[in-house]
Amino acid sequence: MKEALYYEKREQGVQCFLCPHYCNIHEGHTGLCCVRKNIEDVLYTLNYGKITSMHADPVEKKPLHYFMPGTYTFSIGSFGCNLSCPFCQNYTISKGNPKSYDYTPQDIVTLALKEQLPSISYTYSEPLIFYEYMLDTAVIAKKNGLKNIVVTNGYINPEPLHALIPSIDAMNIDLKTYDDTIYKKKLKGSLQPVLNTIETAIKHCHVEVTMLIVPGISDDLKKIEEAAIRLSEMDKNIPLHLSRYFPRYRYNEPPTELSLLQQAYDACKKHLKTVITGNV
Repeated sequence: MKEALYYEKREQGVQCFLCPHYCNIHEGHTGLCCVRKNIEDVLYTLNYGKITSMHADPVEKKPLHYFMPGTYTFSIGSFGCNLSCPFCQNYTISKGNPKSYDYTPQDIVTLALKEQLPSISYTYSEPLIFYEYMLDTAVIAKKNGLKNIVVTNGYINPEPLHALIPSIDAMNIDLKTYDDTIYKKKLKGSLQPVLNTIETAIKHCHVEVTMLIVPGISDDLKKIEEAAIRLSEMDKNIPLHLSRYFPRYRYNEPPTELSLLQQAYDACKKHLKTVITGNV
């Protein structure tokens, strides 16, 4: 365990400031992410150095189509997440208690260099809630000439984002839906912090955005087009990935209709220069 960043002691417990949940965490309990725990009024990150997944992936799989294309990236992930998507694609590590292996930040950088991979991707589960480990690793990686990639739900507060971003070269940010009510009721988050993250990130690093088109969550064509308009107001050159959903975890709606994916593509292409469909 490692003491977490971004928290303060309160009369009863501690309050975490890493993400917009602002969890008040009592002694012996964790926040909503299940990986930041109050032990004797000190907040600890339980997943520091705990790696559940490690692989060399094509960078296009992140998906990043316009950052170091044709290269492979050293992808690592831990466990835990600060959203509660019923359709989670990686629920066995984000919501489960998977087997993990201990690696220091230097270990990860050494392995990436040994395999001659030009970048490290923090991915699979939600990397923002193994923030301290990702930050420590990214700083060492940067000093060794490696690029850092974050694949994230974007649900983070401004202060930790600004501290992280100088070490980050590219991000893929998952925009779950453009409906704040659905974000709050079904995903246990909210829309505006994610938009804030996108708007901040595009000023500092390469950004691509993904929308998984999930029936009943993010399949409203009007809302999809509104998302494209909002992204275009930030930067018309942001690549937008529209990905086809397949049933996962606790969500059993049928896969996204290909005709709907095409309609979504046509709507978004009116406003953004680059729209890509995936999982087809």
